[in-house]
Amino acid sequence: MSIKRGDVVSHCGASQWGVGKVIEVCPTRVAIHFNDGVIRKIVHSHLGDLQPAEPASFQPVHVDDQKMPQKAALPKVKKSAALPKEKKNTRSKRALI
Repeated sequence: MSIKRGDVVSHCGASQWGVGKVIEVCPTRVAIHFNDGVIRKIVHSHLGDLQPAEPASFQPVHVDDQKMPQKAALPKVKKSAALPKEKKNTRSKRALI
């Protein structure tokens, strides 16, 4: 199956994703916006799992309707004062013998 931008497809191994619309075609992968609102990147070795779908069946969830993941606030850590560096031994090895 030849895939190009704008094609509507379904993934036979992941029917829970729904139908998707191809939004980007690269040499190594294809980006598809599925009905569940997620954009997934499918590598070319798995394009055989994609099947053509009816264009009218593509109805993605709008970004406003999705629950966006919240990033956990990390506590700020104060930087401690830098420790002074130890002085290197500048004497030559011959002087130590």
